[in-house]
Amino acid sequence: MERGREGEEELEEEEEEDEDGGPESALEKSPFQLTATDVYDISSVVGRDLLQLRAGPQLPAARARLQFRIVRVLEMLEALVSESSVAEEQLRRERDSLRRELEQLRAAARGSAPQPSLGPDQMVIDLTDPNRPRFTLQELRDVLQERNQLKAQLLVVQEELQCYKSGIISQKRDQTEELEKEARGSSAGTSKDSEEKTIIKRLFSFKHGK
Repeated sequence: MERGREGEEELEEEEEEDEDGGPESALEKSPFQLTATDVYDISSVVGRDLLQLRAGPQLPAARARLQFRIVRVLEMLEALVSESSVAEEQLRRERDSLRRELEQLRAAARGSAPQPSLGPDQMVIDLTDPNRPRFTLQELRDVLQERNQLKAQLLVVQEELQCYKSGIISQKRDQTEELEKEARGSSAGTSKDSEEKTIIKRLFSFKHGK
């Protein structure tokens, strides 16, 4: 009997706290107005009710009140989850709308961009065009000049090759070799004559000396 009276007294005290705006008042707030303190108050109230049911006799009023508070907490969680989903969907729509507006602004900026004034020897080149020119006129001139020089050298080489094939150069080479042999022979004869003259002079000088 004493425990039953103590339980009834605690219930009366809790009801008075509800009227005075105690921790239980957090359960009456809107889920979107809850603060961190309110969440701790709700947790404390539910935990206290559970301890009371375990420690003392299970009073019908206390059990019913605990069930009501648990249902209220679940309703708050459901409202918060639903609001979060709605907010996420709304943010996604706003993001898509901003992307479309950005694309429209970019297209308008490209269309209204002023064209640069070009001189008579200037042109606009699209860097994304695969067929765009990649060399300057001076570079092209240098390449053409080098190509012409290579062509001229090639013609000379082809002519020399043709001469080799026809035997002209080989004949000239034979003639050159014959001239070189004659020159060597004449130089050898000249040296022999000079030696003979030197010997004769020595003989004459020897006789006169006697």
